[in-house]
Amino acid sequence: MSTVIHWFRNDLRLADNPALVHAARGASRLVPVFCHPPVEATRWGFERIGPHRRHFLATALADLDTQLRAAGSALVELHGDPVGHLADLVRQTSAIRIVCEVISAPEEEAQIAALRAAGITVETHWQSTLLAPATLPFDAAAVPDVFTAFRQKIESADIQPPAPIPAPRHLPPLPENLPASPRQPADAPSLADPRSAFPYAQPAFHGGASVGRAHVAQYLARGLPHSYKTTRNRLAGIDDSSKFSPWLALGALSARQIHAGLKDFEARRGASNGTYWLWFELLWRDHFRLLHRKHGRRLYRASGLTSSAPPPHDAAAFARWQTGHTGHPLIDAGMRELAATGYLSNRMRQIVASYLTHDLSCDWRAGAAWFEAQLVDFDVCSNQGNWLYIAGRGTDPRGGRRFNPDKQAAEHDPDGAYQARWSTP
Repeated sequence: MSTVIHWFRNDLRLADNPALVHAARGASRLVPVFCHPPVEATRWGFERIGPHRRHFLATALADLDTQLRAAGSALVELHGDPVGHLADLVRQTSAIRIVCEVISAPEEEAQIAALRAAGITVETHWQSTLLAPATLPFDAAAVPDVFTAFRQKIESADIQPPAPIPAPRHLPPLPENLPASPRQPADAPSLADPRSAFPYAQPAFHGGASVGRAHVAQYLARGLPHSYKTTRNRLAGIDDSSKFSPWLALGALSARQIHAGLKDFEARRGASNGTYWLWFELLWRDHFRLLHRKHGRRLYRASGLTSSAPPPHDAAAFARWQTGHTGHPLIDAGMRELAATGYLSNRMRQIVASYLTHDLSCDWRAGAAWFEAQLVDFDVCSNQGNWLYIAGRGTDPRGGRRFNPDKQAAEHDPDGAYQARWSTP
């Protein structure tokens, strides 16, 4: 009898999950487990994971459990420090190894190192990128720091992603006498806000692979990829951008599943600037992951990849930004939307991040932490990479991006509809 633990991290799906396939192969018992992070505060004084993220995660885990039960298994949920809880689970089940995906961020890498230091065998699989690292025209240490150079090398070499693999139809059963684990309930639906551009309280926007697949299917069926490039910078519409990111962030969908859907769409309905820009955004996501593998902890320093530290953090200015009381109507509208809904358009994320770092001269890491707490589509690599990019402490050759908020309002909210929509919390 061989028991194996599959540790779900940001890969909450059965389809296109090589780590899960490897965990199940040859195991007589399989323990699919998810570890809820401990409840903790950030150094900036707010809880690390807010109610929007908790709600979306809860619906995703419920969907994952349903999928697992259909395959003859079920999800085990642990709460708190994953290292200690997983070590206890290994002892309880006599598991021979833990299998999981690789996440190239400092905290996630430290968890793997601590488990191995405790004498536990941990088998990891790189599976969150669209492109397989072995197919890239450069090794991990030579990934171009500038996205344009990265994209051009990929496209000139005509690198294509592997096809997604199907979900296993049957999984090994759970061990007998496994202790029951409590399900963390979703927060009350009063969190719903009718103004939201991603109304996650509605069933069509719940977390989980089944809802994510349905969302992609309807997006493609309605021909929305063709309009993506022209609408992606709008501020408030549900259909203005793809809204793939919340399911991608939790791994309920893989980038390869989305790409396969897009290629099928292009075969049936033709390629366009819109379909190209969806590919473009998936490449950005890969680039941030590969930069994490290359630069590691340097991306988490106050100075980032630069040699100069940020100015002293202004806690009072940060609090005004955080609560939507800066006095600038566009900035305040964006921050109110974020707090009320757990979502913000990509354009508004850039605008409010620029304002915090360049106009208020606050520490960019505080803004990154606030986004981590709030965003239902929080992704550690993309969040860190984007904040470094805006603050001028990453790999942007222009040394940062300052967005003039007055100019942005004139261009993207000329009639003031968005500002009026979020004039109140």
